[in-house]
Amino acid sequence: MNKLVMTLIAGACIAVSSSVFAADVMVGGQSMMASKDIVDNAVNSADHTTLVAAVKAAGLVDTLKGKGPFTVFAPTNAAFGKLPAGTVDTLVKPENKATLTHILTYHVVPGKYDFMALSNAIKQGHGKAELATAGGGKLSFMMNGMHNIVVSDEKGGMANISTYDVYQSNGVINVVDTVLMPK
Repeated sequence: MNKLVMTLIAGACIAVSSSVFAADVMVGGQSMMASKDIVDNAVNSADHTTLVAAVKAAGLVDTLKGKGPFTVFAPTNAAFGKLPAGTVDTLVKPENKATLTHILTYHVVPGKYDFMALSNAIKQGHGKAELATAGGGKLSFMMNGMHNIVVSDEKGGMANISTYDVYQSNGVINVVDTVLMPK
């Protein structure tokens, strides 16, 4: 076979295998489909009902259904549960929409940062990467073992990425175990 045909076949195999892999990723007891956008997949995750409610309260649904690509570091319900009692109830009130929006957009990074992209950025940064968030802040990333990345926020909080590479039609979700807080 000539080189062009082999390249096309290899490219098709990669495309098929990544689609299958993306469809097989389970989050919150549901398959996450690469053909759906960030919001449509998150709505199906039983582990992200608080995040979805917060996104709706902040009026960010249309933004996260946009073209992207976006990388969302998606806190689980358990991550929101780590916040002081009453925090979530207070944040979703209409009068706190600006604060809620600031916190949620702090979890969004423009671009597509799966495990490989994050680990490459960390290597290029000699052990640490810093990415600008959609909310105007910075998140820091460091390796913690061969296949674990720790995310640090501007207040010194740390989160582990528990599920990587949940591909969406408009980006990627990486599930985190702690709500990240901007300055």
